[in-house]
Amino acid sequence: MAGTPEYDPITGRSTTGHEWDGIKELNTPLPVWWVWVFYVCIAWSVLYVVFFPALPLGDRPTEGLLGWHSRTALDTEVARADALFHNDKTARLATLGMDEIMADPDLRAYATRAGAVIFKDNCAPCHQAGGAGTYGFPTLADDEWLWGGTPDDILTTVMHGIRDTENYADTRFNVMPAFDYLSPEDQNTLADYVLATRAGTPPDGPGKTLFEDNCAVCHASTSEGPIPDGNQVMGAPALNNAIWLYKGTKEAIVSQIRAPQNGVMPGWAGRLRDSDIKAVAVYVHGLGGGR
Repeated sequence: MAGTPEYDPITGRSTTGHEWDGIKELNTPLPVWWVWVFYVCIAWSVLYVVFFPALPLGDRPTEGLLGWHSRTALDTEVARADALFHNDKTARLATLGMDEIMADPDLRAYATRAGAVIFKDNCAPCHQAGGAGTYGFPTLADDEWLWGGTPDDILTTVMHGIRDTENYADTRFNVMPAFDYLSPEDQNTLADYVLATRAGTPPDGPGKTLFEDNCAVCHASTSEGPIPDGNQVMGAPALNNAIWLYKGTKEAIVSQIRAPQNGVMPGWAGRLRDSDIKAVAVYVHGLGGGR
């Protein structure tokens, strides 16, 4: 009889009447609860479009009857956080010089705490937690400084960066040239001399001559012979200790002589508040090696 449903003998369910290659499609309707959830979602989407920003209209969406916007909520939260942050101490940090900040124990302690948080958010990705440093990124927790470790020196470095010439005309700048014009033998001899100075036994001979002729102008700050104790005015590191930015093996030293790496640190002036920059400078100075 027409209209009489056909039932599958195995499952006992009715079929839709569709058949493909001997396979009959069972009539399995969606669960009632699922259908009602679907209807509720449709109703919710209509209400959302009416009450909240939803439909794009050129450069802005529909406003919605409630006038709420996530960007407005974010701006409110940021303004509230700024109101909590900006207090008498941050105002003093922004206006006082580093010597005055360091001379005020209460303000210095506040700057150290604030600087620790700012350091973790902005500086730790390169200089590691606590300023431990890593390959190519100087340690900030010792007393070895490329550009000086006084509070004002650190402040200048944080503000204008190192070799950040694209953004700051006052960036600290000096580069180590490539000494690829030296023969491989001379490069190895020079590396051996640098390693000997680290051990405190710099020998006389061709290595010393090579150092005097090519390296002493930057890496020796004293006038009493070619002592490679660095030159902070030029950002040239000392070579007579065991602190190395690009490792201290002979292979690494030869590589730096032949094709030196000159890292870049971004400046933070204009990217962080003046009070933030000074707080970071105070924190870094207090890591253990500030002068």
